[in-house]
Amino acid sequence: MESDIAFLEREYNARAAVRDHPQIFARWAEQGAAARRLRACEAGLQYGSLAVEQLDIFHAHQSDAPLFVFIHGGYWRSLDKSDFSWLAPPLLQHGVAVALLNYGLAPHTSVEDIVRQQLKAIGWLYRNASRLRFNADRIVVAGHSAGGHLTAMMMAALWPQFDSTLPRNVVKAGLAISGVFDLQPLVKASFVNSDLKLDAKRARALSPLYMPSATDAPLITAVGALESSEFKRQSTEFGAKWSTNLLRHLELPHANHLTVCDELANPGSPLFDATLELIRRA
Repeated sequence: MESDIAFLEREYNARAAVRDHPQIFARWAEQGAAARRLRACEAGLQYGSLAVEQLDIFHAHQSDAPLFVFIHGGYWRSLDKSDFSWLAPPLLQHGVAVALLNYGLAPHTSVEDIVRQQLKAIGWLYRNASRLRFNADRIVVAGHSAGGHLTAMMMAALWPQFDSTLPRNVVKAGLAISGVFDLQPLVKASFVNSDLKLDAKRARALSPLYMPSATDAPLITAVGALESSEFKRQSTEFGAKWSTNLLRHLELPHANHLTVCDELANPGSPLFDATLELIRRA
């Protein structure tokens, strides 16, 4: 009989489950570089004082465009905003500006500090909307995997307590793809907790599953049909807990934990259609 620890290691180790993950990451990096060459992008904007506190923004043509903010995954310890620049071109074609956020990576940066960095980044974007030519009242936040967790944390944030100059409803909609909303199982998953260094108390305190939403903004959750039962359970339970926010939940056929991201940039995908619907609601 499989032990709890072995089960959690298997269910949450997405890279081990996706054998061609090195090729997928290489493709993302190549596509990201191409997107930055072909589209107007302000790269490496500092939203904070640390070198890692940077973001990129792709400008839409109109100055009152909605802003789609994407937070990358990688278990809070890997990947980079530049790996996801390819998400921007399909959204730009629909008049949507796109920002991609970086943050410090574990083990050098704690998950608590990563959350604070994302709060800081979105606050900075809100305050600089006029200069960056987007509508501050139409900010939609999205993220994948660890970025899905951070997206939920942005929707649970008490913004005026973080920064008294910010309104309560900074985030107008959220999209959480393959998110980790309960961090407690990761405490027993040594492949990742060797870097995160979470204990049970901190893991629960950092879990949006146990937090109320601080906004009435609509939320979409999504997973790939080929993902593990735990990633599917995480999204299902989070959607049930935040049912008053949940607009819809999508399970993308033939997609695994990584290729589900590709669907976000595929104009023929239900996930792309749902994203545009979410942005329109914002």
